[in-house]
Amino acid sequence: MTQNLPVSEHGLQLSSGRTMPPVGLGVWKIEPGQTARIVRTAIDAGYRHFDCACDYGNEAQVGQGLADALSSGAVRREELWITSKLWNTFHRPEHVRPALERTLRDLQLDFLDLYLIHFPIAQKFVPFETRYPPGWFFDPDAAEPRMEFDRVPISATWQAMEELQTAGLVREIGVCNFGTALLRDLICHAQVPPAVLQVELHPYLTQERLLRFCREAGIAVTAFSPLGALSYFSLQMARPEESVLAQPVIQEIAARHSRTPAQIVLRWGVQRGTAIVPKTTQPDRLAENLSLFDFELTEDEMTAISQLNRNRRFNDPGDFCETAFNTFCPIYD
Repeated sequence: MTQNLPVSEHGLQLSSGRTMPPVGLGVWKIEPGQTARIVRTAIDAGYRHFDCACDYGNEAQVGQGLADALSSGAVRREELWITSKLWNTFHRPEHVRPALERTLRDLQLDFLDLYLIHFPIAQKFVPFETRYPPGWFFDPDAAEPRMEFDRVPISATWQAMEELQTAGLVREIGVCNFGTALLRDLICHAQVPPAVLQVELHPYLTQERLLRFCREAGIAVTAFSPLGALSYFSLQMARPEESVLAQPVIQEIAARHSRTPAQIVLRWGVQRGTAIVPKTTQPDRLAENLSLFDFELTEDEMTAISQLNRNRRFNDPGDFCETAFNTFCPIYD
């Protein structure tokens, strides 16, 4: 089993010495019309970490919420940790900086705390004026729309990411949805190794070996979809009976600690030494998801939760790209 790391509400220390808040708000699937209000509500509730992406289609609204909080004095920029991600269609080196600059403009920021390559998938460039966010289809109006891939090595994209850091436009750079083989290759050619890996992690997908590799390589880990299936019910990518929150062991541990099942699963995530970015639009859940640092799970409880592992990945391009985008696109095999 993965050795648990000391956990603190003050944050997860990166190899650079910077500290990333351990709990962030993931804005994936938050409707644009709600986003600015929810971001401001989250800041008032104590959130300082926001996980964004070009592909989520709501960065301009995140920017409105951030600008409102900053201009009112509710928070200072140096207190915030803002993450965004480079989309697949912008992997060519000449498109990396313009993509970041568009994100910065939408977020109304001068720099990002963390910029990640969203997927190890290079797709053909779609100009901003044609469609933004570009999405997965190259031409959604085609008779048979598909994804169109581009021949861009990760090394070329990564070098452009490093140049963003040199220019002071991003503080840290990293990757999403990479496995150990891609990470090994990236570390071998990188001038600046990845500071953070963001991957799907929850009790049904514990990824012990990947976490161990990252720990030994000095790469911090952020868990997306830390509650598992809940993010995927509305997308018909998970079945209701797959909810980890309904598992008897989770229910029993929650009752023992007088906490909700969600708090138990999220505490398991941060107590493993990872950051987590759960998504919610409900003010009471915003507060609940932050309230993880005044109790601790025992070693036996941590082990019992980890033993729920099924290697069940909900967010797999090898599945959803063929179903939704008419293109076979495995990346984890």
